[in-house]
Amino acid sequence: MALALLASPPPPPQLRVRRSICRTSCSLFAPAQQRAKRNLLDLISDQDRGLRTQKDAAKREAIVNAIEAMAAIGRNSVTTGDSLSATWRLLWTTEKEQLFIIEKAGVFGTRAGEVLQVIDVRKGTLNNVITFPPDGVFFVRSDIDISSPQRVDFRFTSAVLRGSNWEIPLPPFGQGWFENVYMDGDIRVAKDIRGDYLVVDRAPFNWRE
Repeated sequence: MALALLASPPPPPQLRVRRSICRTSCSLFAPAQQRAKRNLLDLISDQDRGLRTQKDAAKREAIVNAIEAMAAIGRNSVTTGDSLSATWRLLWTTEKEQLFIIEKAGVFGTRAGEVLQVIDVRKGTLNNVITFPPDGVFFVRSDIDISSPQRVDFRFTSAVLRGSNWEIPLPPFGQGWFENVYMDGDIRVAKDIRGDYLVVDRAPFNWRE
């Protein structure tokens, strides 16, 4: 038995080559991912959450191309698991309604603060939130369903405009879906049913109603 073990042939060289290729491809993938991520974040860093991009078609095209590069990196990843549950803070978007509220808040004697998406996958909820410091907030409640490894279906259920000592309920107004085309421990990149784009990061706090 001992002689038989000693005489056993070594693993086929082909297996060792595959492992070597895997280590090489993985080591090359990480820097490429970081470069693409840094390029996107650099492009949106001076865009005031998307307000400036509305008037700069060349900049928008560059940002969308950077988003598509991130989508290619994240193509086979699952982005709708428990790690999607978080308070996400807006960095950049093309979503006109959000940008309108951010831009026009001054007309009402206030300013837009944090713009957030608060997602709880297990509870099946999503809140879209715009804060107006020090006490104001507008938020839209939604129910969500996970429909694929990257797609989330949502249905608005109610909306509230709230001040320090008052609250105005508003009717729900729509449904749709969005796809998280890339997500890591820091940021999430999404495209939605209307062709709008969203880049958010994980906020260092948890928002509560």
